[in-house]
Amino acid sequence: MAMAERFGARWLPFRFVLAVALLVLVTVADRAVLIRAGATPIGINYGQIADNLPSPARVSWLLRSMQVSKVKLYDADPYVLGAFLDTGVEFVVGIGNENVSAMVDPAAARAWIQRHVQPFLPATRITCITVGNEVLSGKDTAAMQNLLPAMQAVHQAVADLGLAGQVNVSTAHSVNILASSYPPSSGAFREELAQYIQPILNFHAEVRSPFLVNAYPFFAYKASPGSVSLPYVLFEPNPGVVDSNTNLTYDNMLYAQIDAVYAAMKAMGHTDLTVRISETGWPSKGDGDEVGATVANAAAYNGNLMKRIAMGQGTPLKPDVPIDVFVFALFNEDMKPGPASERNYGLFYPNGTPVYNLGFNGASFSRSPTFSSSSKPTTTFLMAVVVLLAGFFL
Repeated sequence: MAMAERFGARWLPFRFVLAVALLVLVTVADRAVLIRAGATPIGINYGQIADNLPSPARVSWLLRSMQVSKVKLYDADPYVLGAFLDTGVEFVVGIGNENVSAMVDPAAARAWIQRHVQPFLPATRITCITVGNEVLSGKDTAAMQNLLPAMQAVHQAVADLGLAGQVNVSTAHSVNILASSYPPSSGAFREELAQYIQPILNFHAEVRSPFLVNAYPFFAYKASPGSVSLPYVLFEPNPGVVDSNTNLTYDNMLYAQIDAVYAAMKAMGHTDLTVRISETGWPSKGDGDEVGATVANAAAYNGNLMKRIAMGQGTPLKPDVPIDVFVFALFNEDMKPGPASERNYGLFYPNGTPVYNLGFNGASFSRSPTFSSSSKPTTTFLMAVVVLLAGFFL
């Protein structure tokens, strides 16, 4: 006798419950395997200035196959945040420069968080809100004046909504806010920006949020290829540069830039803050006058950087503080203005194929996440259970 005939109408709800149980089992298995396999200790900037990008759901599978644990957005796209529900991936979301001045109003700041952040917590791990991007490097004086008040209003709204333990508030700066960066120990902020930076540093110290910096050694090499060592900017073997004030040796420019920011903060009375690299990368293609924008150099820069991050390296000044980096960017973005390099920072083409090989295992739009060898027995067992149950009951 068929199972449905034996149990009659009760079989339909039972089949529904069983189907849900099987779905939960597969989801738990998938997530457990990704956690066991070990997440990539690096973040990725997920820009969307393009008209040919894949859906957020497909991007979610791609990043999970890469075992990426951190993603930074330039907005708070609900479709993206929704595609990462219950994945454990950590998100930085952003308030655009055009909205910075509006955030000075406490009601507007609270409304923004209630609409763009709160509905997704805790299922999506939103851990930071950036208020603007490189505002102090722009020409909008109103936004520059309103940057700190906006950050304060957003932080207060986060606290009022009971999210202070989950979400911090920051803003991302261009490394060009430095007036000097060589040697690193002489790092200093631009004098005309001191009126903005000093109180921002005080804010970070008060709320214990990181100081975010966008740093691109590519720009230094592009500007002076004759005087800037290519191996030095690509993390390749080189004699290094010695800071005569500290006797510290630097074998790459990015670490020197980070320590220059630490020196600049110290000059303003702060040794209590952490620098986090919110953007860095290297373009795989550029215009004719963009020296160094090649696939080989992009692969070397990002590949060598990822190896160092995986080793838990710190800078010469802060050897015990592992550098925290978000690589720019996930995809080539075909609608970005400016030189050709701006449209060619991606690790991937929009169809999901790598621009160059960085050793990600099976990163693609396949709906099967990458498994480590140690996780396969668990996966096989769980999937076998699913198949057996499905075959017996369905």
